[in-house]
Amino acid sequence: MTPNARFKAELAAGRPLLGTFVKTPHATVVEILGAMGLDFLVLDGEHSPFDRAATDACLLAARAAGVATLVRVPDHSPSTILGVLDCGAAGVVVPHVTTREQALALADAVRYVPGGRGIAGTTRAGQYGLRPLAEHRRAAIAEVSLICQIEDREGVENHAAIAAVDGVDGLFVGRADLSLSYGRDDFSSPEIDAIAAEILAAKGAATGLYCAPGEDLARFAAHGASFVVSGSDHSFLIGGARALAAGFAPLRNSAGEPQ
Repeated sequence: MTPNARFKAELAAGRPLLGTFVKTPHATVVEILGAMGLDFLVLDGEHSPFDRAATDACLLAARAAGVATLVRVPDHSPSTILGVLDCGAAGVVVPHVTTREQALALADAVRYVPGGRGIAGTTRAGQYGLRPLAEHRRAAIAEVSLICQIEDREGVENHAAIAAVDGVDGLFVGRADLSLSYGRDDFSSPEIDAIAAEILAAKGAATGLYCAPGEDLARFAAHGASFVVSGSDHSFLIGGARALAAGFAPLRNSAGEPQ
């Protein structure tokens, strides 16, 4: 079973899965994080400067590392979705999904016929023509996941209908934008926690959310979350550098000011 197929199967089975965001568009970052024992990675094409070439290189590194890697796309465009899937992404995380109709269109965009995804066997996803088209089509069903991000008031109202769409594999709660949608600045407020818990209990699709490193993951699992994205290469870099500087501070301070 390929890493992408394993991710989709484990997502459907409700197995606890841990991933992280990749914010820096460089293959080395993916190669390193892919060796850390995480279940999956998410290239953040919505809030980070990923172009097609960087996405392609990072997904090649993911394949070398043997880690399922999804792409959070910047919009709902079928051409954007087609591009990242052709590069070999394990699936897409799509932001700001608010209606059942949007979810239906997205499910169509990730599927080959009878869906609307155009097929080309000469891509990485098609093993550059080494995989027969019929096998490639079957593999895509088992290997491509669609995760809809719920992060708007309208999306909350329609989350059950979105989860029920055939082809939607997961709902991802975006608490930051969700907080702003409800006029809040704190995504860990009791009100937002309660809304997140309602979505995490949805039936018909796996549910998950972003948690900052150090947050109590168990309480979200108790509400039904089976997959969690926590931290990013940026937060790991900040945390490591900050700890290094803090550890050196006493030595620097003991030396006093230069005369």
